[in-house]
Amino acid sequence: MLQPEEILPVIRWVREADIVSDVAASSRRMPGAWPASAIAAGDPPDVKRVLQLALAAIWMLDAVLQYQSFMFSKAFGQMLAVTAPGNPGVVASPINWNAHLIEHHLILLNTIFATTQLAIAVGIAYRPSVKIALAASIAWGLGVWWFGEGLGEVLTGSASPVNGAPGAVLIYALIAVLLWPTDRDRAAPFVAARAIGLTAARLVWLAFWAAMVFFTLQSANLTPQGLHDLISGMASGEPGWLASLDNGAAAALAHNGVAGSAVLAAAFALIAASIFLPTPAARAAIVLAFAVAAFIWVVGEAFGGILTGGGTDPNSGPLLALFALLYWPGLGSGQLGAAGMPGRPAPAVAATGADD
Repeated sequence: MLQPEEILPVIRWVREADIVSDVAASSRRMPGAWPASAIAAGDPPDVKRVLQLALAAIWMLDAVLQYQSFMFSKAFGQMLAVTAPGNPGVVASPINWNAHLIEHHLILLNTIFATTQLAIAVGIAYRPSVKIALAASIAWGLGVWWFGEGLGEVLTGSASPVNGAPGAVLIYALIAVLLWPTDRDRAAPFVAARAIGLTAARLVWLAFWAAMVFFTLQSANLTPQGLHDLISGMASGEPGWLASLDNGAAAALAHNGVAGSAVLAAAFALIAASIFLPTPAARAAIVLAFAVAAFIWVVGEAFGGILTGGGTDPNSGPLLALFALLYWPGLGSGQLGAAGMPGRPAPAVAATGADD
């Protein structure tokens, strides 16, 4: 079985190869671009590339989790089948068929699943194959969203952002689109606008967080005990400290589910509107998005169940944070400095024109 320590050397090797190929390619295609000697000087990579590597790291974690012994047991297929109830028949029937197929060909199919995720991670990390790997991650993510997550329960009327709605793998696919490499990225105030343009990126942000408001305010989530039951249900099988944290949060929300959901919906609405606010207010709202993502990941998702030995991925929390980071004002057209802030302008962006 593949262990994390066997994967880390691969990441380091790919990262070194990526820096060499990225800087060398820039020096060939652009006048005044950084020379290959910049590697020796330790010049930092473009922020968009760093975020692509962050996405690759999450895919690598998914692959490691998929290689766990639990995933090679019948419990894996049963876990997938649980996502079918409540969905329309046209959605539920393929999910049940897929779960049944996995139970009968478990070792082969789970090995394929885990290796596919590993290939996506390495492909994104290795610069020459990044487009192919991002395209594969979109297709794979959409497939898993249906067959593995039941479309994030968005058609059941009970989806809640607190436990991962609209589905972690759907956010993987969305981030892949926003991080798509182009020959000539647009100059932009934040990374998400570089591939698809400022107007489209703003609409994506607005639509995504407005959908989070909608899911939070569904009737199933507006009950006095709704949040309590959702959070307390995550404590089972977790380490004692995390179970205590979940149970404590659940107790605090007992009989206060309506108020808790209203506060969460208000936070999502503010985050959605921040795309049109001045830069200082927009940054404050994105920090709020980080805080909400952390709350969801720790309290609502219990780190995606990865500490139980049965989690297939870290769930939506880290993806929400990464998605928000793509919109951080000032990171759109710069290199990452030593302190993680924009440094000199990225050559590829400096050579481009308008936002759209």
